[in-house]
Amino acid sequence: MAQNHPATPRRYLHEVDLMRIIFIGGVLLNHTTTAFASRLVATSNSHLVLEMTHLMLHFTRMGFMFMSGLVLVLNYYHRDPHWWHFWRKRYLSVGVPYVGWNTIILLVVTLGAGKAIDWAAYWAHLGNAVQYGNEYYMYYILVTFQLYLIFPLLVGLFKRFPDRHLAILGFSVVIQFLLLIWLKYWFPQLDRSNWWYLFRYYGNNVLVYQVYFVAGAFVAIHYDDVDAWIQAHHRLLGWTTLVLALGTIGLYFGDQNVLHLSLGATQSVHQPYIMVYDLFMIAFVFWLGRQYAHAREHGLPVFLDQSIKALAKVSFGLYLVQTLPLLVLDGALTQIHLPAWALLALLPVGYAWVLGGSFAIAWFCYRVPPFGALIGRPQWHPWKGVHAYVQNHVKTHPTITAGDKSETH
Repeated sequence: MAQNHPATPRRYLHEVDLMRIIFIGGVLLNHTTTAFASRLVATSNSHLVLEMTHLMLHFTRMGFMFMSGLVLVLNYYHRDPHWWHFWRKRYLSVGVPYVGWNTIILLVVTLGAGKAIDWAAYWAHLGNAVQYGNEYYMYYILVTFQLYLIFPLLVGLFKRFPDRHLAILGFSVVIQFLLLIWLKYWFPQLDRSNWWYLFRYYGNNVLVYQVYFVAGAFVAIHYDDVDAWIQAHHRLLGWTTLVLALGTIGLYFGDQNVLHLSLGATQSVHQPYIMVYDLFMIAFVFWLGRQYAHAREHGLPVFLDQSIKALAKVSFGLYLVQTLPLLVLDGALTQIHLPAWALLALLPVGYAWVLGGSFAIAWFCYRVPPFGALIGRPQWHPWKGVHAYVQNHVKTHPTITAGDKSETH
């Protein structure tokens, strides 16, 4: 594929808005189904339905990783490398929400337990959660921190070999596939008790997701070529993605009944088949995003367009705050005593609650200073104040480009 730089690194990519919504919507649905599955009788058919279809939703995590590589490279590939400024800006804009929501959610959970707060235990628990990213679905932020650290190397790799980008992508795919084979079939047999945390719990290690970051970078640099290729082959991509999605059901039964894996290993995203499925699904979601961008130019209803943009603006916020409505949902499900099929029928209601509740909290933060800092969209400046900060931002950024203000989310 010939190298073809984007016309400008600041072009507005409307398709990114829809892609963000699809990926974050899938994340919330994934976690909602987990909440329902935990309340269903393990021997019921309803429980089996949720278990065997669970892997279909596992493209969402990898979609976020792809978006991180795509949007970061779109914004920084054609800039002069001022990496200290990049690190300072990115770690602050993501670090504040990371620490903030770990603190808030842990406090809510502690108070919800109905016991007096043991502050020594609280701060110890919080420190552990922040250090390891192992609470409240915050692992993605820990991976993002690692990506920021090595991002200059990723950019340098593509710039160092300007005529070998396709080879870089191909090598990345092969390495990822071999790594996943090792992780699925050999890694569980090893004694990992003395390993470093990021290797022992590899789901929090950025290197395990490298192919998605590399793919995002590749698409960003060769955007128009990739777009044209996907448009030309979208039917094949769509049907292949559907077949692979249905194939995850076969993967579930194969892992359970042939390999006799645990449920956790069966539903792991770190499997060779899932990598193939994820890459096809990401490409298909990209095509859907392009259809949205095209529809905007041909009479898309204003309400629908505004709704998509509103959700996209706070997509990172939805990810950060999702635990709060999920906690309420968990509590409500414990009080509902229905047959398994009837409880499963309430899944759309539960999902609407999680999505709506997450949006309400994130939108409040987005609209009310200074809470925007909690979702990576601060409305204030420590010296200029709220009004001056907003006015200055509007002048320097008349339109919010893909990834501006929340480049990794």
